[in-house]
Amino acid sequence: MADINEQIRQEVTNTDVVLFMKGTPQFPMCGFSGQVVQILDYLGVPYKGVNVLEDEALRQGIKDYANWPTIPQLYVKGEFVGGCDIIREMFQAGELATHLTENGIACQQPAKA
Repeated sequence: MADINEQIRQEVTNTDVVLFMKGTPQFPMCGFSGQVVQILDYLGVPYKGVNVLEDEALRQGIKDYANWPTIPQLYVKGEFVGGCDIIREMFQAGELATHLTENGIACQQPAKA
């Protein structure tokens, strides 16, 4: 398990925005991953998608790494931000764009409703 934890640590520290998801950004394999992809794409955020379905050790390892039971999981600058529900709530409240901007990640501010 130490190897998978190191692999995850490398991913989250070497890439500003990482989404551990089921499927890929171009072809999400679950609705929750798809929702987070839509939000990140809407905000124009550059991010890396990591498909946990390709590696069972990674699929379980990411849950253990964040002590978070579900996938997708979004990391910004090495910090776990949340899963689908949290990301959706942050997006709807305008907090996600603010969080990204405060961390030096370029994104479009969503239009105010």
